[in-house]
Amino acid sequence: MANKKRYQTVKILGSRIHRIPIPDVISEMERWIDASTIDSKLYQIIVTGFHGIWEAYRNPSLKTIFNSADIWIPDGIAPVFLARLKGLRNMKRTPGAELMQAFFKVADKKGYRSFFYGDTENTLTGLRKKLLNDYPGHKIAGTFSPPFRPLTEKEDGDVIRMINDARPDILWVALGLPKQEHWIYQRRHRLKVPVAIGVGAAFAFVSGIVKRVPEWIGDNGLEWLWRFIQEPGKLWRRDLIDGPRFLWHVFLELAGLGEEDERVRN
Repeated sequence: MANKKRYQTVKILGSRIHRIPIPDVISEMERWIDASTIDSKLYQIIVTGFHGIWEAYRNPSLKTIFNSADIWIPDGIAPVFLARLKGLRNMKRTPGAELMQAFFKVADKKGYRSFFYGDTENTLTGLRKKLLNDYPGHKIAGTFSPPFRPLTEKEDGDVIRMINDARPDILWVALGLPKQEHWIYQRRHRLKVPVAIGVGAAFAFVSGIVKRVPEWIGDNGLEWLWRFIQEPGKLWRRDLIDGPRFLWHVFLELAGLGEEDERVRN
């Protein structure tokens, strides 16, 4: 299993986030894949920023899922700034798209197999073309875009069998937070996959269908504004309502005025 004690963690609103650079995350993934013949455990990686921390703060069951993950890395600048305020100076943001691309470089040499679950058929088609062109040694075990409705029990079972029959080394899930994390966790004993990772919108970023934020904008904490301008209808509540509420409760925590396990109402 992951050696959690090897990596420093920072606690924000009750969530434990790892300080682990991308090369070390990839090394852990390789180790889990290589040991999968004798270790049947599914390892889960969480990749999220303030939105995930806030949702976990509001939802104890989601916090349990997040804190039980083998690795939780910050996709976003907010937890990075807060980690630095708490003394973890070398914390860096780890976008899901960058983690995927770093893995594909290794998989291109080692022939690792990925299954992509989520997003739209159009995005998956673009992602497949991009990967076949840029990483021909990496194997695409399969792709599936689920319908925009709850699956029946039979359909869900068929999906699990389809993924298991494809024998992927990594299962990438793009259903959006927190749905993707719940989906992985609830099926962790049925999925015969070494590693599963929820990556949100990363399929669209890696495929090139959606333009990624320039690195200097992201590193200076303005990725939220970049994405908000592109998708205001989708992100207005998260950025304009949840964002300020998150910052307020973090301020209370930093000032010693808030209870870490305090719950907030929707």
